[in-house]
Amino acid sequence: MPADTTDIDDIREQARRWLDDDPDPASRAELQAVLDRLPTSAPELADRFAGPLTFGTAGLRGPLRAGPNGMNLAVVTQAAAGLVGWLAAQGGSGPLVIGYDARHGSRQFAERTAQVATGAGRPALLLPRPLPTPVLAYAVRHLGAVAGVMVTASHNPPQDNGYKVYLGADLGGELGAGAQIVPPADAGIEAAIRAVGPLAEVPLGPPGQVLGDDLVASYVERAAAVIAPDGPRDLAVAYTPLHGVGAAVLTAAFARAGFPVPGVVPEQAEPDPAFPTVSFPNPEEPGAVDLLVALAESTGADLAIANDPDADRCAVAVRDAATGWRMLRGDEVGVLLADHLMRRGVTGLYATTIVSSSLLRAMCAARDVPYDETLTGFKWIVRAGGGSAPLVFGYEEALGYCVAPDHVRDKDGITAALTVAELAAGLKAEGRTLTDRLDELAAEFGVHHTDQLSVRVDDLREIAAAMARIRAAIPTALLGHPVTSAQDLLPEADVVILRTGAARVVIRPSGTEPKLKAYLEVVEPVADGDVAAARARATEAVAALRAEIAAALGL
Repeated sequence: MPADTTDIDDIREQARRWLDDDPDPASRAELQAVLDRLPTSAPELADRFAGPLTFGTAGLRGPLRAGPNGMNLAVVTQAAAGLVGWLAAQGGSGPLVIGYDARHGSRQFAERTAQVATGAGRPALLLPRPLPTPVLAYAVRHLGAVAGVMVTASHNPPQDNGYKVYLGADLGGELGAGAQIVPPADAGIEAAIRAVGPLAEVPLGPPGQVLGDDLVASYVERAAAVIAPDGPRDLAVAYTPLHGVGAAVLTAAFARAGFPVPGVVPEQAEPDPAFPTVSFPNPEEPGAVDLLVALAESTGADLAIANDPDADRCAVAVRDAATGWRMLRGDEVGVLLADHLMRRGVTGLYATTIVSSSLLRAMCAARDVPYDETLTGFKWIVRAGGGSAPLVFGYEEALGYCVAPDHVRDKDGITAALTVAELAAGLKAEGRTLTDRLDELAAEFGVHHTDQLSVRVDDLREIAAAMARIRAAIPTALLGHPVTSAQDLLPEADVVILRTGAARVVIRPSGTEPKLKAYLEVVEPVADGDVAAARARATEAVAALRAEIAAALGL
């Protein structure tokens, strides 16, 4: 049809203009091959030019491929030029520090960012090798940088990469020093990126200064100091970095803190951008920690710990007398860490997000501890508090924990693992376990059982349609109880929150993946100290709640 021919001609012309400006011969050849397959390749070409990657929850993130709707050297050059220009326009002073993980393209993207910075007259400091995201976040504060860039796609599939931006104290302020960007900075950087002219006119300077291992040693020393120096250290830990970059730093931090060095899953110990032993490099995904659990079982470990590939998240598995090894939910680890820090005497604000368990709120209220609740994302959590109640702990249910905001003002899977180990070793010395402490908290505050309904889609329109359905027909009852509150957070956030007397549901699109998520919670009182019976009732109720919400969303 003529319209189709016109569309193909338009996209072909866009592609040719892109080819003329793309600085990478490999991606030029890749895009030319797609052009050569027209018209059969028209849908693929249209997807590559559907629009530019934009700064979202985690900066840029997308598939490694040629074209504006992918991660490639051209997109990174433009992003770096926009960022550096925006920093100059804001009057920010100081170097740009750049980190990268071991994914395909990460080092090349980091080095190009450094060249763009030095070409604009700004010093660029590169981390010495592929390292965890928390090391980059630490470096922004430690080195007094104006900003930081971390090239990583975290726990996304192997074919993805990404680009996170952190601000230093000069532009981020007290609460945002070393934290990920928030509005209006993200919109300002996005506008500056769009204003970048031809890439051939972006000046490239020298490669910048590669930092030494003393920066990593400083991070490790400060991380080890997060826990008390004189506590029990008798703890056997099995660990996996999931083919990511966490192993060397985590094992060094454990040794520096006086713990036995964890046993590492050998098949997953070294960085590998193909992530060959897992279908999805996210410790939350089914099967991702099977090798870890096998190692823990075979070695008699007390605890099993996993980082995601860039080591900013921490997953914990425990031996359950009834069911064998099981992964703790992010909410369980979050409240265990919060409770541990409170009992250790750490005073200040404790914070979590609207999708996390309400148990932290109940604990803080009972103990007269300052509490705050934010929108989803660590960029918001770390900006909670201030003044007489500075943030001392924050967590999100997606395995993210900040146990030392003055060390790393972001989620940090290394210090979280150390703090879990400190708690577990202390309990072991008393003949108790993490599950024992969870039961004690349940007996005191009731069972707060959380779960998720998570649906991955190929077409983002399915998510929009499901959100429209729930907004058009808000349930009047859940689990046989009337809905007492229905909040719609638009336009601030695409979130719907439903509450009954004993249940809560938070529905939102994922900010980093093509998923629709419904966060479910049921609170079940414990009668006569029978925590097991209350857990069984809560588990049954959450399963029923999941089915009701799936039906309401039309999924």
